[in-house]
Amino acid sequence: MEKTIEIDGKQVKFKSTAATPLRYKAQFGKDYFSEILKMEELAKLKKSKDASKALSLIDFDTFYNLIWILAKTADSTIPEPLEWLDTFGEFPLMEIMPQIQELTITCIQGKKK
Repeated sequence: MEKTIEIDGKQVKFKSTAATPLRYKAQFGKDYFSEILKMEELAKLKKSKDASKALSLIDFDTFYNLIWILAKTADSTIPEPLEWLDTFGEFPLMEIMPQIQELTITCIQGKKK
């Protein structure tokens, strides 16, 4: 699955494939699915109106890592995460994440019949 969104005036392509979880582990040394499940727990806390607890549990590195790995999957020429992020003046995580949320879970879910 692929998607292109605008970030800081640039068109950025994102892609999720069957290799995305393995690429994530190779790059960051963490399990892709565990990271996604942590985000799901945060979403549950947010719905329960316990925002202060949810905020204390957020590891923003996970958001940056997920965004980067999906961009890297779409474009193998992008540089390492810090170099890539330095190419943006603004990087609104809370606007980007909802737009790529579907891509983060395509490796977990099957197609609906």
